[in-house]
Amino acid sequence: MTLTGYANRIARIDLTTGQIQYEGIDPEAARKYIGARGLGVKYVFDNGPAVDPLSPENLLCFMNGPATGSAINMSGRLAVCTKSPLTGGVTDSHMGGWSAARLRWAGFDGLLFRGAAAAPVYAICEGGTVRLADASDLWGKGVRETVRILQERHGGKNVSVMAIGPAGENMVRYAAILNENDRAAGRGGTGAVMGSKKLKAVVAIGDIKDQWKPADDRKDAFEEARKAGLKAIMEGALTAPRKGGLSLYGTNVLMNIINEVGALPAFNGKETFHPNAEAISGETIRAQYLVEEPTCHACPVACKKFVEIKEGPYAGVRTESFEYETAWALGVNCGLTDAGAVAKLLDLCNDYGLDTIELGNVLSTTMEATELGLVAEGIAWGDAERMIEVTGLIARAEGELGKALGRGAYGAAVSFGRPDLANSVKGQAIPAYDPRGIKGIGLGYATSNRGACHLRGYTVASEIAGIPMQTDRLAPEGKGALLKTFQDLHAFSDSMDLCKFSAFSLGAEEYAMAYSAVTGVPFTAEDVMRTGERIYNLERYYNNLAGLGEGSDYLPKRFLTQPATGGSAGQVSELDQMLAEYYEARGWKNGVVPEEKLRELEII
Repeated sequence: MTLTGYANRIARIDLTTGQIQYEGIDPEAARKYIGARGLGVKYVFDNGPAVDPLSPENLLCFMNGPATGSAINMSGRLAVCTKSPLTGGVTDSHMGGWSAARLRWAGFDGLLFRGAAAAPVYAICEGGTVRLADASDLWGKGVRETVRILQERHGGKNVSVMAIGPAGENMVRYAAILNENDRAAGRGGTGAVMGSKKLKAVVAIGDIKDQWKPADDRKDAFEEARKAGLKAIMEGALTAPRKGGLSLYGTNVLMNIINEVGALPAFNGKETFHPNAEAISGETIRAQYLVEEPTCHACPVACKKFVEIKEGPYAGVRTESFEYETAWALGVNCGLTDAGAVAKLLDLCNDYGLDTIELGNVLSTTMEATELGLVAEGIAWGDAERMIEVTGLIARAEGELGKALGRGAYGAAVSFGRPDLANSVKGQAIPAYDPRGIKGIGLGYATSNRGACHLRGYTVASEIAGIPMQTDRLAPEGKGALLKTFQDLHAFSDSMDLCKFSAFSLGAEEYAMAYSAVTGVPFTAEDVMRTGERIYNLERYYNNLAGLGEGSDYLPKRFLTQPATGGSAGQVSELDQMLAEYYEARGWKNGVVPEEKLRELEII
């Protein structure tokens, strides 16, 4: 089978020895796992599930998909795959902007880092080659200064920089990797793995003139697929440029909607409604703070909202992007609704290199512990200045408190003697949807292979937005099959690598068209779903081998026993009922993939 679209070039970089080797992509692996998330997880799987995530033996993969950097709509994303220091399982974290496209234009489908350098280094990718350079002068610097220096050093134009800040250097377990567009590979601690290898940054130098284009005999099919996708995006209620909710307000279009239905976790999940959430909503941000609306490669939606705080104690803060998850995590989740303070915290996270979702949960867990008298010098609800101070302690791994909070929300709660205070699954904290008010997403948190996550299977699309059909957000029935469909579809799109928001307008048919147009391989909607299922089961198999077996799919007790408030008053999660349906749909035995399923999906 001949596959087109790929650069067919992978660099294996041994940071211990400095050796760099190049290889093509195994066509059979590409057939089964596509690229980006799927193929990256396969490389991590083949490296072995028993490695310590922060040891030189762990593999850190920067992976593109076959569509990355092409003219296919919303194809400007890159996956970072590794074994997570936060969960002990496999993780993939994606970033937008222009870095993915430039890495592809530099000649690569992927970079596989193993080993650990004796002194800080950074990698330069250009013209199909990788070289390592000394980064000693960059170590200790924030992401912003690192990006500026490396862009100036390497010519500025057509240069993308993916870097860690102090949090990654200090191996904070939820450290992120940021690029020059303030786009983050945020979840799972990919930045900590990068720091453990003393890899400060990856520089990709590539020009759009090197963009992949189909051969003459395939141009018509490619244009048909591209135009079909664009038409659907242009007509989407959420994605239509300058008309759809995502385009106008960014992801923060959800703040008021989720709050109104009573599914917005506030005060560390003690409540599911906040009376002043509108103060940090997408509508308010657009009206009062918006200054720019940049977009990622090949994306007409432009959901990113660059903000500037013009008055008050945080005047002068300019940052991208005031996302829903960030506004929730650092905002209402912590009892804070000052947009300036949230923007300041976001700006610090982008420079330190911290996952805003996990940090927000760390801070809210500490606040509840402080309220209970478990922390002597903790944080009061909504105390912005103390939140800013503690964020610095965490990034620098400074003092007993900074080190304890650097372990994540669950690790922090354990240090307080109250593990139940952390709203975490498999060691990773929840995002901005309460499982009591949106039942399917709670099942998604429980069964996500990378720890609590909305992006593995975004059932909110159906339960709230009615995409592709409306389901009852408060009914547990049917959520197992619904979630499996979303998880499998997203596993495929993440492997292409297409933006998650494409799924608000595109489905398996359009994804199949795009894949066929790029690779030249006939593909159907059924093939899309089957491939996504294979990728999801490979991840689960890795986790099973890594020790995440029966009982690893759960929700924190709060969501099972403490009733919701607001528009979901009285609701709790019926997790056991949904799990039974989900396992039946998956063909799993109490969360473990049986051998017959692995054989059926050609994993073994």
